[in-house]
Amino acid sequence: MFRMLIHWLLSAIALMFVSRVVPGFFVTGLEAALIAAVVIGFLNATLGFLLKALTFPLVILTFGIFLLVVNAGMILIASHVVQGFYVYGWKPAFIGACVLAVIGLFIRAFSQE
Repeated sequence: MFRMLIHWLLSAIALMFVSRVVPGFFVTGLEAALIAAVVIGFLNATLGFLLKALTFPLVILTFGIFLLVVNAGMILIASHVVQGFYVYGWKPAFIGACVLAVIGLFIRAFSQE
């Protein structure tokens, strides 16, 4: 349970970092980032899973890069749901998905026991 809370907090901090780096990607505060992290996680676990299963052949053809497009779509949907979390277009969503993927790699690398 503690690890899940730490992961949630790190995901929210990653969203806040991306909002500082990517133009068109805005988070108004920690509360919005925490809620957005939950919504993005929920969307990736439900709708994202379905989309990744349906687009599997395209993922294979693009060597996995299409997964970033799916993740960008989940970020865009979350931005329409969460107050205080705004993403203006596909380009900021895609760049944000790329940056979040890299940050996620570092988080998983340093959180291994």
